[in-house]
Amino acid sequence: MLRPAPFPAPLLAFVLAVALALFAGPPARAETVAGRAGIVDGDTFRIGGETVRLFGVDAPELDQTCRRDDGRVWPCGRWSRDEVERRLGGRRLVCAGRGRDRYGRLVATCRLGGADIAAALVRDGVVLAYLRYSADYADEEKAAALAGRGLWEGVVERPEAFRAAERSAAAAAGAAGAPPGCLIKGNVSADGRRIYHLPGSASWAETVISTRKGERWFCSEAEAVAAGWRAAGD
Repeated sequence: MLRPAPFPAPLLAFVLAVALALFAGPPARAETVAGRAGIVDGDTFRIGGETVRLFGVDAPELDQTCRRDDGRVWPCGRWSRDEVERRLGGRRLVCAGRGRDRYGRLVATCRLGGADIAAALVRDGVVLAYLRYSADYADEEKAAALAGRGLWEGVVERPEAFRAAERSAAAAAGAAGAPPGCLIKGNVSADGRRIYHLPGSASWAETVISTRKGERWFCSEAEAVAAGWRAAGD
């Protein structure tokens, strides 16, 4: 019996490469937005209808404070926002997207007149380098810290550490009164809907359980569903 000759390996590889190229379609185009910046906080802007999160940097939260060398506490979060507003508010930025974060914001490198604005903001101590995600501005941060510029005039807490501490405090407060191991919140809304919130969800920490209103704690999702509650967001 005659058997078909084996496909030469180089030719097979070529055929597969052509097939992949045909079915893959054109490469995804990077998102770019340009326009006048509305400042949300030190690292977040609105340009047109787009919310832009500046890549590689992290600004203090608006309610965050810092401590100067002489011990005085100052509102460094608002200062950072106001300084970015002074420098960039209403000016035309060109922002090249690098992806989107979990909130749907466009994470981007932005330029003003061709200059990387993140580099300038970190170098002047207006924001910090977000070293967890990128080392692009580590040198600029080191220079700002050595010179004691901006946020580095005294002691500044990393914004991500500040956020983590706030989440822990909210979780501790939100769990007050819960039976051991039963942290799912069964909430009754103003219109009588019964909704449960899982620990770590967006509204769990701010939801307060009032047993007088018929609200309760659950130990599992199955228990909540069986009692007639539905998941928040469903």
